[in-house]
Amino acid sequence: MARSYTVREVSDLVWSERPTLRRPVMVAAFHGWNDAGDAASAAIDFIRAQHEPAEVARIDPEEFIDFTAVRPTIKLVDGRTREIDWPDTVLSATKVPGAEGDLVILQGVEPALRWRRYSQAIVEAARELDVRMVITLGALLADVPHTRPVSVTGIASEASLVDRLGFEATSYEGPTGITGVLHHACAAAGLPSVSLWASVPHYVAAAPNPKVALALVRAFEGAAGVMIDAAELESAAEDYERQVSAAVATDPEVTAFVERLESAMDEASDGQPPENLPSADMIARDFQRFLRQRGPGEEP
Repeated sequence: MARSYTVREVSDLVWSERPTLRRPVMVAAFHGWNDAGDAASAAIDFIRAQHEPAEVARIDPEEFIDFTAVRPTIKLVDGRTREIDWPDTVLSATKVPGAEGDLVILQGVEPALRWRRYSQAIVEAARELDVRMVITLGALLADVPHTRPVSVTGIASEASLVDRLGFEATSYEGPTGITGVLHHACAAAGLPSVSLWASVPHYVAAAPNPKVALALVRAFEGAAGVMIDAAELESAAEDYERQVSAAVATDPEVTAFVERLESAMDEASDGQPPENLPSADMIARDFQRFLRQRGPGEEP
């Protein structure tokens, strides 16, 4: 006699509450390949600190994270009890009075496995929370100088969004991260999405970059219609640029290289094709080593 089985679908989402929100925007950032200079993580941390959202759900990491690459950590509670802190993806939500809608914030580590299933879990959460648009933040290394305004590229799932936000077209083809896969999943589900990418100078990639984080926050404001008081981040960005410039000035080779990058960017902005740039890998390594040798608290 043939046996019949019932297949039960199990969601990867673990809900703590399902709040009623007013046409929210979801903003997401992930540690890993998408987060050069920790800029995307710093930007979403700053957005989160401004609004103090409450956690509403988590994505169980068991199916998605390689724990040998991103290890859980142990922490002491009350000085005696040990707890394991797993690298979850956390969704939190907050009301934003006066804005076009409320805010859902998603933070996590770029998964190592099952990206399509992971993205579907995020789309499921967005539908459950009645999200009207998903905005992802990312940062990549580029041949750009730290002295110029940060270049932010936007990709939108709908032509109307491209026109409204004034994004420039991008011809990029190549490897992508979880933000690119999530953007594609949102488009397939009919959920409007925007992917914001900022350029990080690759010769200072090892240091957290508040200037790039500020540029992402400002781009997020325009896309989401949510204002952020970024005075503290503006001050940090100014200090960062001043300290990096002082460090660069101590090394003639690095100074010459940054000047070449500045000239190339200026020529590109004038519509002129930039000259071929030299390979900067060796200078980048030397400069990062120079910064590390100064010590964590030492001024340039």
